[in-house]
Amino acid sequence: MADAAIALDPWAQTIFQLRSLNDGARFEAASSRRAFAHTGERRVTVKLIERPSTTTATIEWRDSTRCCYGDQVWRAMRARTTGVCAMSGREIRPGDQVYGPNPRPVPGNLGAMILASVLDQATPL
Repeated sequence: MADAAIALDPWAQTIFQLRSLNDGARFEAASSRRAFAHTGERRVTVKLIERPSTTTATIEWRDSTRCCYGDQVWRAMRARTTGVCAMSGREIRPGDQVYGPNPRPVPGNLGAMILASVLDQATPL
C-alpha cells in the first residue's frame, strides 16, 4: 500500500529519486585545498575552514544534489571501512587515521572521510 502511495504522489517520487542519487560517489582531488567528488556530472567541493583543536576541523562541504554545510565540524577517528579521501582522492583502509563529520544530527555526508595526514597539510581559508 505504501508503494502505491509513492507511485501516485509526485513529491514522494521526487524524494525517492533524490535519495537514489547519493550512491557510489567517487572522490578525485583538484588541489590540496579542495576536492571534487564525481558521480556523473555531480561535484562536491570540500574546503578546510579552521582547526579549532587537534582532534576537530571545521569543513565547508558543498554538494548541490545532497547537502551543503558551511561550517560542519569533523572529528578525528579511525576508519572502520574502506573509502576514498574527500580531499586527496587517496584510498582509505580500515584503521587509517581519518576525520569524519560529526554524526549528530545525522548529516547527509555521514560516510565521507578525510585522511588525517591530508588534513594536517591543508591550509585553512
